[in-house]
Amino acid sequence: MPNTYTQIYIHIVFAVEGRARLIPKAHKEELHKFISGIISKRGQKLLAIHCMPDHTHILVGLKPTIALSDLVRDIKAGSSSFISAKNWVKGKFQWQTGFGAFSYAHSQLGVVINYINNQEERHKRTSFKEEYVSFLNKFNVDYNEKYLFEWIE
Repeated sequence: MPNTYTQIYIHIVFAVEGRARLIPKAHKEELHKFISGIISKRGQKLLAIHCMPDHTHILVGLKPTIALSDLVRDIKAGSSSFISAKNWVKGKFQWQTGFGAFSYAHSQLGVVINYINNQEERHKRTSFKEEYVSFLNKFNVDYNEKYLFEWIE
């Protein structure tokens, strides 16, 4: 797209089906690389990624060549197939339906990257549910608790 210039930074968050803790720490880096490949093949720029056992955070520089929902669909479908093919879990791996997406300014990137990279420390004191609901509230997203992820308490 000639003469099209954008600077859109999106923090994407999605969870494992049933919020089960299925992403093995031993394979986290391999999964990060695989998802990175999906993002770059779609012409997007990965800025940060961190897969926790039950959810994933990704920060991308989004170009106008793909809809955000299409990118997330491709990431989730590709990584689900990858995890299942690797037999990291019994049966078929799946992500839950839906995702959260939150936009940031260029000046906030360092803070967001640090936030994503420090997920393991953060979740020693904050649940994923608390974290996710705080994003929704911080960004003034109207939501119905009934349609949020399935929560395992």
